[in-house]
Amino acid sequence: MALREELLKPIWHAFYALQVGKSGCVSKSQLKVLSHNLCTLLNVPHDPVALEEHFGDNDLGPVSNQGYMPYLNKFILDKVQEGFDKVEFNRMCWTLCARKHLPTTPLCINDDSAFKVWAIFNYLSEEKYPLLIVPEEIEYLLKKLTEAMGGGWQQALFEDYKVALDKKQNGLSAWELIELIGSGQFSKGMDHATVSMAINEVFNELLLDILKQGYLLKKGHKRKNWTERWFVLKPNIVTYYCSEDLKDKKGEIILDENCLVESLPDKEGRKCLFVVKCLEKSYEISASDKKKKQEWIQAIQTVVNLHKFQLPPPHKEARQKRRALRKKLLAEQEEMEKKMKELQVANETKQQELEVMRKELKEAADRAMEEERKRQETQTQLQDRFQTEMERELLIRRQMEAQVAQKSNELQQNLNRVRELEEMYRKLQEALDDEKQARQEEENARLHQARLLEEEAAKRAMLEKLHKEQETAIKMTEAEKKELEQIREEKEKALQEAMQQLEQLEKERILALEQYQQVSKNLEEAASKTRSWKDKVLQHEGLMRIIQPGSKNPGLVTNWGPASFTQGELEQREKSWQEKRSPSTD
Repeated sequence: MALREELLKPIWHAFYALQVGKSGCVSKSQLKVLSHNLCTLLNVPHDPVALEEHFGDNDLGPVSNQGYMPYLNKFILDKVQEGFDKVEFNRMCWTLCARKHLPTTPLCINDDSAFKVWAIFNYLSEEKYPLLIVPEEIEYLLKKLTEAMGGGWQQALFEDYKVALDKKQNGLSAWELIELIGSGQFSKGMDHATVSMAINEVFNELLLDILKQGYLLKKGHKRKNWTERWFVLKPNIVTYYCSEDLKDKKGEIILDENCLVESLPDKEGRKCLFVVKCLEKSYEISASDKKKKQEWIQAIQTVVNLHKFQLPPPHKEARQKRRALRKKLLAEQEEMEKKMKELQVANETKQQELEVMRKELKEAADRAMEEERKRQETQTQLQDRFQTEMERELLIRRQMEAQVAQKSNELQQNLNRVRELEEMYRKLQEALDDEKQARQEEENARLHQARLLEEEAAKRAMLEKLHKEQETAIKMTEAEKKELEQIREEKEKALQEAMQQLEQLEKERILALEQYQQVSKNLEEAASKTRSWKDKVLQHEGLMRIIQPGSKNPGLVTNWGPASFTQGELEQREKSWQEKRSPSTD
């Protein structure tokens, strides 16, 4: 059925071009010539007897559009098989109709490009006669041409053109499409050669099912040499020729679901290699660069997948989807129009019902006006009585509002007082924390001072020991003095170092004492703050009670300030010091 529709469109153009006069009739000789040419180009066997019998002189013969179609279907189209030359068939039909209908205005495309646009029109046009191409298909074709020319699609320009087209007609004829593309309206800035190449590329894809073509290197099966060939990929076959004129065919690769295309690593000095594996033979091919290699692999794999999943070529599948979508939209539009008509009839019925209801409402309104008048009289009486009651209630309300305002004021004062007490409690807590921190620092300073005193006592003991050793060395003989002089000097040096360490400890002790004095000062300030806050809290009705620190043991005071030890510790240290000195004095 698809092949019949594909053939009928060019034949319709040819037949329409043969019509002469206003009667729309065609001469017998013209129909005989047309039929003979169709049989020749479509590889249909000639039947001269049936041809003469069908073209007999009677009113039901083929000298009309209605009479010729049965003969065309029975003796030609029903016998057509695949394998005929589609280009020559289309060119014959084009020759019959181009001279009569081709636009006379100058075009930026040649006759061959105009023929290819005409053939593309037959492929994309709707299956309704007279043939028209709808705006959606025009947009698809112009986008394909723009993409082939390497330009940018001008959507805004097409939308303006589409609006102007919708106001005039539903689509374009083949000759109007040729005039549109030939005018260069959507190919500004492109030369004639670029436009022709783009038309040829789209023609090859849509009409000849050429999915991809180009020069590749093929490895021979016998000689194993590499030869450049022009490859043409179609939905079921890859054909390769000596050159792109397609005159000298060198071979073909039949593609089916069992074929496999894979990339190969570089070898034998060849790069960008890939292989097409079939059941009986494999073909090694080399592309000019990695991009073309990947494009060919994807294109061949796409064809294999089409066979594997039994799908039509991409452009045919896309055309089927576009047509199905248009049919769906048309059915929805017809359904919408049907519903609109039903709604219009229902609306008219509703209008009549509303008119009846309007009359009834008018009568009811008159009755309602009378009732309203009576109701207003009654309402006036009620309003006078209610007015007195409202004034009395308003007075009571104002008195209650004054009482509420007074209570609110008292509540606000109590809240402010509570906030002040909370703030005082927070500050008192901060003062207690400061006092605790100060006591902690005081304790740390006391421990540090005790440690320094112990170190000082140890150093003093060492010095006493050294002093005793020096006195013993003096009592020794002269000979021993010389021997011990060196030892004394070393101990003298050690004594000096110990003195320096003692001085350093003295400095550290003084520094610790200063830190202790600072800590004591901080403690006194914290205690002062505590007493100050205690007084403030006592002034606020005794809601809080100050937490006072516990009692401390009585401390000693030395020449350098408060001592970091008790009276018992001091007595113990004096006793120890006396015991250490007693041997030295002896």
